[in-house]
Amino acid sequence: MKPDRIKERYLLECCVDSPESALAAAQGGADRLELCANLVIGGTTPTMALYEEVRELVSLPVHVLIRPRFGDFLYSEAEADIICREIRAFAHAGAEGAVFGCLMPDGTLDTDSMARFMDNARGMSVTLHRAFDMSADPLDTWERAARLGVHTILTSGQAPSCREGLPLLRKLAAMSENGGPAIMAGGGISPESVPLLLEQTAVRAFHMSGKVSLESGMTYRNPAVSMGLPGLSEYELLRTDAAAVRVVRNLLDAAR
Repeated sequence: MKPDRIKERYLLECCVDSPESALAAAQGGADRLELCANLVIGGTTPTMALYEEVRELVSLPVHVLIRPRFGDFLYSEAEADIICREIRAFAHAGAEGAVFGCLMPDGTLDTDSMARFMDNARGMSVTLHRAFDMSADPLDTWERAARLGVHTILTSGQAPSCREGLPLLRKLAAMSENGGPAIMAGGGISPESVPLLLEQTAVRAFHMSGKVSLESGMTYRNPAVSMGLPGLSEYELLRTDAAAVRVVRNLLDAAR
């Protein structure tokens, strides 16, 4: 499969973890979805039931995040087996793309495991997710990904946000102009960051969640018990906002 390169239109991918967010992303003008679960902790592999529900509601292409757990990207043999099984399952279900990544203890890309994952993802578009941003040498990681045949790299430029990662994003996007993985900017894609990326880089693909905080509908709340992680309330829901996606979509279309 060829990389996702759009010549006339900038690509806007929305990361969603619920049917409601998927609908909002489509309404806002997203080109495709990255589907995950637990976006609040960076995303994990979604259930097949969630994938099927989103497919029934939205006609956009779906790339599925394959991440078996929260935490680092150094996977055990059992975890690598799970990743392969999940990739095959979603490929069989019709997902257009798979999003995954894994590292060695020294921060280099685990090319052996990546090659195994890619073999299971034949026929799908492959994105190396932000494990890239946790790698020791981004240029070496890009080269390794290119040799593997990875189609897209999602990155903030190895910085807390894409605005702070502009120098590296500029360099990586210039490298991808001559072939190899396309660069998809993520991490803080907003009406403020998009113009900077358009002006200062050759990035043509953008990844956002567009999430807003919604209050839970629960009227009874037990103050003595918390089911959430420290600092996270189970009475706060994070959902994609169609209006936030639409603002970025309009900016990209105006720059086309």
